[in-house]
Amino acid sequence: MYTTPPSLLERVRKPCEGQAWERFVSLYTPYLFSLVRRAGVGREDASDVVQDVFLLLTKKMPDFEYDAQLSFRAWLRTVVRNRLHEIGRRRAVPKAFTANDFDLEDSAEADSIEETEYRSHVIARALEIMQRDFAPTTWKACWEHVVSGRTALEVAAQLGISEGAVYVAKCRVLRRLREELNGLL
Repeated sequence: MYTTPPSLLERVRKPCEGQAWERFVSLYTPYLFSLVRRAGVGREDASDVVQDVFLLLTKKMPDFEYDAQLSFRAWLRTVVRNRLHEIGRRRAVPKAFTANDFDLEDSAEADSIEETEYRSHVIARALEIMQRDFAPTTWKACWEHVVSGRTALEVAAQLGISEGAVYVAKCRVLRRLREELNGLL
């Protein structure tokens, strides 16, 4: 089961930790967006609600006490659920905000889906960030060999590099990916 890195949670408790907040927002925006959308909120309104939840989190996180025995994402589900109910009480809104069938309850199935979505997001985001740090040939050599499953010899011939250079590219990119994902997965 995935756990949020306690070091990240500790860092976002401090208002001056801008870099930690950027990482936190990058990691949790898709998760919060999926919760809000699953509650029936339209795409346009969902973005506003997610932003509203992050604003609320900037106020809540300094007092947040992390407990490794509990799920941080379950706590976030509760924050989202409460925020949506509060928004629904404050103003006349679409049925989705005030519906009784508001389904963000904890369940093994929901956790499994969330885990898969979260892992996919984190890996895709890490790859997106990393790609900018590598020469196009290095990136393509690794991608074609690892993801596309082509032999190093085929990739080398296509890119006009040595077979050894394909293996070096693979090692460099995968080592960097492990570093990026350390503590996140």
